[in-house]
Amino acid sequence: MSQPLIAAIKQALPACAIDVLTTPWVAPIYRACVEVNHLIEAPLQHGKLQWQARLQLAKQLRLANYACCFVLPNSLKAALIPWLAKIPVRIGYRGEMRFGLINQALANPSKANRTPMVEHYTNLLQLLPGFTAWPINTKPAHLHIPTGDQIDIQARFGREQIALDALYVFSPGAEFGPAKRWPIAHFAKLAALILQQNARAHIVILGGDSDAEMGQLIQTQTALPAVSAARLHNWCGTTSLNQALATIANCQAMVSNDSGLMHVAAALQIFQVAIFGSSDPRHTPPQSSKARVIWLHLSCSPCYQRTCPLGTLACLQEITSAQVFAALNL
Repeated sequence: MSQPLIAAIKQALPACAIDVLTTPWVAPIYRACVEVNHLIEAPLQHGKLQWQARLQLAKQLRLANYACCFVLPNSLKAALIPWLAKIPVRIGYRGEMRFGLINQALANPSKANRTPMVEHYTNLLQLLPGFTAWPINTKPAHLHIPTGDQIDIQARFGREQIALDALYVFSPGAEFGPAKRWPIAHFAKLAALILQQNARAHIVILGGDSDAEMGQLIQTQTALPAVSAARLHNWCGTTSLNQALATIANCQAMVSNDSGLMHVAAALQIFQVAIFGSSDPRHTPPQSSKARVIWLHLSCSPCYQRTCPLGTLACLQEITSAQVFAALNL
């Protein structure tokens, strides 16, 4: 969601070098952004101050003599490092108690006035000193998979005899919580529909270590003959993020919840069906003409809760596997 901002900065200031401070787990995303000059990886943890680590990072950044920075997270902790590094122009939204840490700021919109996150980030360009190309024509996010990652994943496709012209990807996870996850039983029924409809189709389930059990449940609940079941591959926890990106780049279509990998598929211009429950596709949509969003828009949705406050998960339970299968246009 931040790549269009990076691309717009580069378009406005072609001679500038853009570095990104990021955590190691998300670094592969920025490595796939051709506009990024250099990555500074820092193992900063959510919810922890890590004061000494932030001080050390600030000293490192101060030596680089940066002219300007964009602080995209709204947290106080995110704003500390550029302030300590004495970067003169620090652009961002007003967040938690960070008056002065951000010295070029926009007010955060209310939930009722939220715009898509890509637009939310690119709106910050108006605060960039000397920027005169406002309003800008924001382009959809675009990622470029490094050749080495492509070669690496192609080898695994070969070992597992996966035909790329009939490869589908499932991403059943969503870190925020169960209220964003389409039921496993629905994923299993969808897998059965795809594999029964196309004898050459293969499905790869992607996710992290915490998603491995969901992948196993999809496999066991699909209830297919062994020959067909062998074409359903649980890769959760067995791929790096680099390899996951390369896998998505080679598939015919992807089915996911509202998650990070959903945005990856959009940036790679892969046909996708994105399933929304407790979150709002008007705020975090997949920015792609090849995306099909399914959201029931129930009166209780979006609730932005980790678990369903009503205990029904109706916003996701009522989206059927047949409905998603139809959206795939197989």
